[in-house]
Amino acid sequence: MAEYEACLHGIRLAVELGVKRLYVHGDSALVINQLNKEWHTTHEKMDLYCKEIHKWEVNFYGIEYIHVVRDKNQAADALSKIRSSWAPITQGVFVQDLVKPSVRSDLVEKENNKALFIHNVHNTPPTTSSADWRTPNIKYLTNGIGLQDKTENEHLIQRSRNYLLADGRLMRKNANTEILLKCIT
Repeated sequence: MAEYEACLHGIRLAVELGVKRLYVHGDSALVINQLNKEWHTTHEKMDLYCKEIHKWEVNFYGIEYIHVVRDKNQAADALSKIRSSWAPITQGVFVQDLVKPSVRSDLVEKENNKALFIHNVHNTPPTTSSADWRTPNIKYLTNGIGLQDKTENEHLIQRSRNYLLADGRLMRKNANTEILLKCIT
């Protein structure tokens, strides 16, 4: 699922940047072959990810999924090690934490291929996991209010170094240029 999340997130970023030709390199033979429609999906969640990724393909003139042998994928290994160790982020590396899955497991396909969402009938307030990811950063940058959990608070402080508030909106500092990136939900 992590491989699919990374692929989907990268494709969404490419669309936002206006990329029209995209080569997706991945070291998961399963994901690449499923996206190339050479292998069938074996799990409902994988099928949902494949369908979601294929929906985004209309934004490109061309998109190719290329399998890279894990030993030849040093760039991805370096990025995963940086993130898993919470080491300082090097210049030119963009990091965004994804806190919930991009596809819904309660998605059901109708016979006419239109998506139908089954909503939870319980009227419960949203939890902190469904809250806007920007809120803790904005609170910390505005008045120094952090999180109660010590470890999470340390992560918040470290991540907040890459952000600033401009006209009340959270912006991410770009490491290579002076361009500010608008943070969205």
